[in-house]
Amino acid sequence: MTRTVHCQKLDKELPGLAAPVYPGELGEKIYNNISMEAWQMWLKHQTMLINEKRLNVIEPSTREYLASEMEKFLFGGDYDKPEGYIPPEKSE
Repeated sequence: MTRTVHCQKLDKELPGLAAPVYPGELGEKIYNNISMEAWQMWLKHQTMLINEKRLNVIEPSTREYLASEMEKFLFGGDYDKPEGYIPPEKSE
């Protein structure tokens, strides 16, 4: 049986993550409050940031940047977007 969460990103009840996807307190917060759908949205956005900004994920500063952006993206905030980025239309 799939567990459901009230997703803070999408503001509706959706299937939750099967297991924590990030360590520590932030990982628990994501597991308890973010849906699988919102997590997949973040993974696509993160990939776009890495590619467009040519980030090296081995560098600690890059990992810190991505963790900060992940929190803003998932829980509300002014997250970074590549230059010229146009978000997809919301489907209802």
